[in-house]
Amino acid sequence: MRRQMLLAAAVMAALTAVPSASYAQSGRRDPEAEQRKQQEEAAKKRRQKEEWGDVQAPLPALRNAGPCPFVKSLYDAARYVEFKEGREASANVAWSGEIQGISAGCSYKDAQPIDVTMEILFELGKGPQSTGRQKTFKYWVAVTDRNRTVLAKEWFEIPVTFPEGVDRVYATENIGSITIPRASITTSGSNFEVLVGFDVTPQMAAFNREGKRFRLNVGQAGATTNP
Repeated sequence: MRRQMLLAAAVMAALTAVPSASYAQSGRRDPEAEQRKQQEEAAKKRRQKEEWGDVQAPLPALRNAGPCPFVKSLYDAARYVEFKEGREASANVAWSGEIQGISAGCSYKDAQPIDVTMEILFELGKGPQSTGRQKTFKYWVAVTDRNRTVLAKEWFEIPVTFPEGVDRVYATENIGSITIPRASITTSGSNFEVLVGFDVTPQMAAFNREGKRFRLNVGQAGATTNP
């Protein structure tokens, strides 16, 4: 409404200004003055069109009511290394996997729950002790509070078929929506964490916790273990 009123005032001012200018020039005709007048009016119309015309202002970006939950992989379960007969040696690796990266975003406002979306990049390997070319890797996604109490946890599967002669593949998993209810409108995403990890055995978790690693050429001649 305010924009319409300002626009009407500008139009009235333009209409009332025209007769006085033409009256002053009624005695003589000055081509240069008329040209300047036309240029001024054209410039004025352009300014009015930019201010009140069809130019659309960008919509304000929707902002969350607070920060997003912290999303990360759990260190003890960020890698999957399966050994034949449980013997930790590069030549005994059957299957391996590692969470290479996680990207995430969230949205919430007012009293709405927090909606989290995630994309997880996995690197999956086939070791010298693997049987066949197919393997189903399992991983989980858990929501915890700041005290690390698990509020929800769900398991997922990644069925993989390794091409002939290929011992390493990448897989991207998209988690479309993780809904986290909030106790009140003042509860922000910083009160929660979203953790990701492989479904590992206690031995695998201990292997990860101790920081043991194999080079990427695991299973080949000269492969070593790096603490």
